[in-house]
Amino acid sequence: MNIAEASPARGFRADTGFRTDTGSRTDTGSRADTAGSRADTAGSRADTAGSRADTAGFRADAAGFRAGLRDWLDDHDLSPGPDRSLDGQVGQLARVRRALWDAGWMRYGWPAEVGGRGGPAVLRAVLGEEVASRDLAEPGLYSMVEVLAPTVISYARPPLAAELVPRLLAGLEQWCQGFSEPGSGSDLASLVTRAVPRGDDWVVSGQKVWTSLAQYAARCVLLARTAPGHGGITAFLADMDAPGVTVRPLRTMHGVDEFAEVFFDDVVVPGGRILGRPGDGWRVATDLLPYERSTCFWHRIAYLYTRLDRLLASSSVPSAPLVPSASAPSAPLASASDEAAALGAAYLALHTARCRSLVTQRRLAAGERLGPETSVDKVLLATAEQQLFDTVRDLLPGVLELTDSPWRPEYLFSRAATIYGGTAEIQRNIIARRLLGLGKE
Repeated sequence: MNIAEASPARGFRADTGFRTDTGSRTDTGSRADTAGSRADTAGSRADTAGSRADTAGFRADAAGFRAGLRDWLDDHDLSPGPDRSLDGQVGQLARVRRALWDAGWMRYGWPAEVGGRGGPAVLRAVLGEEVASRDLAEPGLYSMVEVLAPTVISYARPPLAAELVPRLLAGLEQWCQGFSEPGSGSDLASLVTRAVPRGDDWVVSGQKVWTSLAQYAARCVLLARTAPGHGGITAFLADMDAPGVTVRPLRTMHGVDEFAEVFFDDVVVPGGRILGRPGDGWRVATDLLPYERSTCFWHRIAYLYTRLDRLLASSSVPSAPLVPSASAPSAPLASASDEAAALGAAYLALHTARCRSLVTQRRLAAGERLGPETSVDKVLLATAEQQLFDTVRDLLPGVLELTDSPWRPEYLFSRAATIYGGTAEIQRNIIARRLLGLGKE
């Protein structure tokens, strides 16, 4: 299987296949469509007229799942409308999730206890990849479910997870992640938002920042301090419409109010909304962050391949095969051979990130625990994303600076790739100290 390959025409296309010919089926021979395990907890049946994804008769391996999903997507147009504002993107995200849930595709890879149909988590990676490669939803927004839902399934009380997770998967709710604070970003353990007990409840006071989609969110996976030290951090699933919650969107340089600061002023959180036990917050956070760097990264890479295709279609490089170069030039490009080398280098960086992400996906599918090695994935993806959009700037001179092209906000957003989710400097420190055993000095 080729992980990524050049298409017969001009474009690069990610060959979206996980290996399934390893001698054993990932679902150990069981049908993903387990009879009688439908859980219509989101209030809708999976068997909507004309849009069944009842795949009885095939095993839930990635290849069979992908083939059926592509056929269904070809027959059901989920293309976004003309509204490309953030409101439009969030509305489109809910539309896509709802349609995929109603048809059953969004249920694969999730446990039956939360309305899922079972099967390996790799099916969720395949689904998100197809969504990203078809531009059906912005991948960063779509992939938030891959960070938050597993955390709530693992740590919330089972009745709470069974009640609320299907609402997230079905597009009925959006959730957010309340981790970063004005003085606590990469150094998450220094957070100061406090939660104090009051009878059976907890009262939360403090501020979070860089909270994606907080203004649209119904729930927040929230970290608060309940005692000193790492063992004094507790995780909650808080309601965003509770009295005392104030959300203020932040304007970023790419012109989208995706992030917000959130203020908690004596917000009462029921005791049953603790994720895990008091003091488990650091463990919740360390379990959550690898999900950001596994399935979410796989989706992001698929999306970036579509941008490379678009760049290739807009460039003056002839259709002949491109030979990757070791690095892309930083000065303006003077010839078709320079452009070909820059495109090849951008492709090579994406291909490298994808190969690494595939290893992570296979480890996740095998049930292995992800740890500091995912910092390698973060560095590779951030580097590849910035290199791709640097190549856009070099190959399309003036487009970013002098026009209102969609390339501009994407380029500006890519500048943050080495900051959000843990800065590149912090990730390299983790790699040096925890993977290579190098000293602190």
